[in-house]
Amino acid sequence: MRTLRDLGDLQGKRVLVRVDFNVPLDEAGNVTDDTRIRGTLATLENLRAQGARLILVSHLGRPKGHDPKYSTAPVAQRLSELLGTPVKLAPAVVGDEVTRLAGELKDGEILMLENVRFEAGETKNDAELSAALAALADVYVNDAFGASHRAHSSTVGVAALLPHAAGLLLEREVDTLSAVIENPKRPMIAILGGSKVSDKIKVIERFLGIADELLIGGAMGFPFLAAQGHQVANSLCADEDIELAKSLLKAAETSKGELKLPVDLVAADRFSADATPVAVDGVDVPEGMMGLDIGPKTAAEYAAAIAAAGTIFWNGPMGAFEMEPFAAGTKAVAEAMAAASGTTVVGGGDSGAAVEKFDLAEKMDHVSTGGGAALELIEGKTLPGIEVLS
Repeated sequence: MRTLRDLGDLQGKRVLVRVDFNVPLDEAGNVTDDTRIRGTLATLENLRAQGARLILVSHLGRPKGHDPKYSTAPVAQRLSELLGTPVKLAPAVVGDEVTRLAGELKDGEILMLENVRFEAGETKNDAELSAALAALADVYVNDAFGASHRAHSSTVGVAALLPHAAGLLLEREVDTLSAVIENPKRPMIAILGGSKVSDKIKVIERFLGIADELLIGGAMGFPFLAAQGHQVANSLCADEDIELAKSLLKAAETSKGELKLPVDLVAADRFSADATPVAVDGVDVPEGMMGLDIGPKTAAEYAAAIAAAGTIFWNGPMGAFEMEPFAAGTKAVAEAMAAASGTTVVGGGDSGAAVEKFDLAEKMDHVSTGGGAALELIEGKTLPGIEVLS
């Protein structure tokens, strides 16, 4: 994979930088979590220091055509504040006015294009759109790890038309996640949570062959418990996931990694922040209730495993952490990772949001900016946006 060090002299060159500024906004259009924007600052500052003229391209949400609600104006404003320099906003993704603005850039200046998904051809890796984007610049840099598992015009098509390289964030993401798989410090543990086994079956299978221990939490745990004959009552648990869990439990009998499940739970009669949490000593959910978090015994066991590990990879919360009565399990895992002496890697998504919520992100060795991309890389899939940078 080519990196910024392979690009040579960038003085006066226009560099099209694919960033992942797909960040949450409030009703007033203000950025509520700028983690992904801050993640790419090192790349942008590096390029500006070399005298490059930057043209940034990103998606934001899932607009159907041009929709002002999904304008990149708020992220351009937030980036301007973080960098302490103006960031111009183009009125469109491509076109005569965009070409003019790109051509007028001076060394170190920044132009932010409008939401690339305003163009229907983006998600189709349309050749015409790719060529129009490439015509804006002399060089292409991809620093959008979170979008690199998609073969779109702004991640693949344009890269094939210009001298290209990975940005510093993307390079770090690939190096860190690859090390988890290829050369982890032992013992290595993986902690997986979230809602569905089917969403992460390939990741579970991969870790059964790599990790020393695989700790399961969140709603994902209930299909495993049901497969063992436990009562899950109203807990989130699809029939197809129970069958998958049975096959994974069978595979775990002869795998390198030991698969561990919760030993106690926190339940409630409904999925609500004002529901009364009920401690369950064991893993059989009482009739009419639903499991919404791992219990304190499980949290303590998982924390002890984290403390003894050389490498810890975490993806997926241990419960409904967005609701205070059911956040304790996820918080316990986050705090254990923050205190761990081993290498701590958070695989983005909800687990990334959790460490931000608990103000522990800076105590992790790496928090990925791409949940889906991180999991696909862990699975062993080829990410098209990275493959094209070779």
